[in-house]
Amino acid sequence: MYSYIAYGLNIFSEIRLPELSEVKTTADYDLHIHVAQFGFPKLKSTQIHRRGVKADFGKDQNENLYLHWENIAGFKASSGKFLTIMPFCEDPNLLSLFTVSEALGLILFQKNYFLLHASAVQVGDKAWCFMGAPGAGKSTTAAAFIKAGCKLLSDDLTAIHFGNEGLPFVIPAYPQLKIWNNTVKGLDYDKSGLQPVSEGVNKFSYQPKSGFLHDPVKLGQVFFLHKARNRKALQMLTAAEIPTEMLKNFPLPVQLLSNEALKRHFLQSFQCAKSAQMWRKKRPDGFSNLEKWVLENIPEQSNAG
Repeated sequence: MYSYIAYGLNIFSEIRLPELSEVKTTADYDLHIHVAQFGFPKLKSTQIHRRGVKADFGKDQNENLYLHWENIAGFKASSGKFLTIMPFCEDPNLLSLFTVSEALGLILFQKNYFLLHASAVQVGDKAWCFMGAPGAGKSTTAAAFIKAGCKLLSDDLTAIHFGNEGLPFVIPAYPQLKIWNNTVKGLDYDKSGLQPVSEGVNKFSYQPKSGFLHDPVKLGQVFFLHKARNRKALQMLTAAEIPTEMLKNFPLPVQLLSNEALKRHFLQSFQCAKSAQMWRKKRPDGFSNLEKWVLENIPEQSNAG
């Protein structure tokens, strides 16, 4: 068994998950990941792709949630406490990738976390989130802030928990940010400190394991990135736009958002907006302009890192 921490959860896992922060074994755990055979309920196709494979999703009468990736693995999430994996391949790296990038989201959903397809960094004492359509620059923008001394909070899947007073906090995920090769070159990252994501994929992995913190960080700014030239460079979202934009960036199968879950997502969107500023922003053209914008927006103490 392996012991990890991610998204504020103590995790016991039967498979190795090298992306996560490893911790000493403790008697208590919030999530148990194990390997076993199981049957699927009726599955429906989803909008989710990873590595060119589309996910199928299902839900049974006991509220268990299922993801199925042909020739990769099946996943079953139960009660927010158990994640069962049924491997269809023998590649441990693929199993880990799909577990931490996709299946963990089902557990977080069952725990009522507010989930976004976003990258997040800590700027000063606040969390900044970056969202947008594929290619909008979520990871690139996060990488620019990290180069300037800010701390990584999450990549791809961002989880928000609401404190006792209803304030939104980003729960740090795990120490890995995946960035394309052109971003590595454009931001002048030292390749010796990066790992190739996998053979045949033109991406690298930045893994700040020694300096990664797991304490929740209050949400401060949310940016919906775009490249459209006919829009303003920066525009604050109206109240009517907020839930729609948040919904567009839900990272799990949309079939999950029905009835009470959809209502909760709508209300949590406004909870985020109460204490965080939300912007529609055109990503600066070119890496030098991106870095200039970053330096203009971070406190001096962030740049000291």
